Amino acid sequence: MRIPRRPIVRKTGKTRAQDQPRPLLEHLEELRQRLLRSLIALGVGTGIGLLVADRVIDFLAAPVGGRAGLVSIDVTESIAAYMRVSLLFGFTLAFPYITYQILAFIYVGLLPHERRIVLLLVPLATLLFLGGAAFTYFVMMPVAIPFLTTFAGIRTQPRPSTYLTFVVSLMFWLGLSFEMPLAFFALAKARLITARQLLRAWRIAVLAIAILAAAITPTVDPVNMSIVMIPLIGLYLLSVLLAALA
Repeated sequence: MRIPRRPIVRKTGKTRAQDQPRPLLEHLEELRQRLLRSLIALGVGTGIGLLVADRVIDFLAAPVGGRAGLVSIDVTESIAAYMRVSLLFGFTLAFPYITYQILAFIYVGLLPHERRIVLLLVPLATLLFLGGAAFTYFVMMPVAIPFLTTFAGIRTQPRPSTYLTFVVSLMFWLGLSFEMPLAFFALAKARLITARQLLRAWRIAVLAIAILAAAITPTVDPVNMSIVMIPLIGLYLLSVLLAALA
């Protein structure tokens, strides 16, 4: 009795891709979980921020005489400013955990010696962000606020929405800008850039920093722009050093 031969079915590229869907799905599920944890941490931090927002507003409004120096003209203006300050406080409080979740997502694919470096990046990233926020409050604002409130001899009465939005935005974006060395370190570790390339592109870097300083600062006067540009240029040089170490 002759046994019929089974037809040979050749697997196409699509069939092979369907044979191994689990690794990609597992990565996406892990990414979803880590994003969810980060959002929960942000929510908890913002909740804590709501409890201490009064003290934070007093601290941020000190350069203009405290909350007594702010005048609200809209019904919901004070509430919006209150929530904005709480959100910034919550993000600052949750920043180490959010950074850990981002680094932990790529932790699995790293070598043992690279994992030790990643563990050091979490406190370093936190210190850099706090350093940028502290630089904004203690260095930039004492120069920018008197200039802005007395420009052209016109006395300005700050509003909570505009003033606190201005301060919160400056602290947030300068805090992120201070993460530049870690970003270049990661790119160098991935072999996308080298320290020599960064040195050769210093002119482009200075131009990019000037554009970033113009976008961050409320005015384009050379004083405020220089206050932002000088530390960013220093951080760029630190980035070159970290890229060489990577």
